[in-house]
Amino acid sequence: QVQLVESGGGLVQAGGSLRLSCAASGSIFSINTMGWYRQAPGKQRELVATITNGGNTNYADSVKGRFTISRDSAKNTVSLQMASLKPEDTAVYHCYANLEMISRRNVQYNYWGQGTQVTVSS
Repeated sequence: QVQLVESGGGLVQAGGSLRLSCAASGSIFSINTMGWYRQAPGKQRELVATITNGGNTNYADSVKGRFTISRDSAKNTVSLQMASLKPEDTAVYHCYANLEMISRRNVQYNYWGQGTQVTVSS
């Protein structure tokens, strides 16, 4: 009933930039928090950045000053502008949304996208 679709991943050299985008669609009443998590091979999924519907942002220490998260609440989209990329940023990046559905108000659900691969070469 809800889909999160990411786009914008790819291969980039160290020091380069990429922009990831995610669009949420379906039976959505409202979205509270949107964000990005990533998972590198052999590692657990980790938070990259989140943004609330009030615009408050939270970043992992490893990406502060390099990544910028933004959202368009009217369009249910979230973006992640990544700059000064490092090889250790290589991972599958997953979009995340905490939301309420039209059919079940006042109940919060967590949804994840299937992910987009980001590869940073040295």
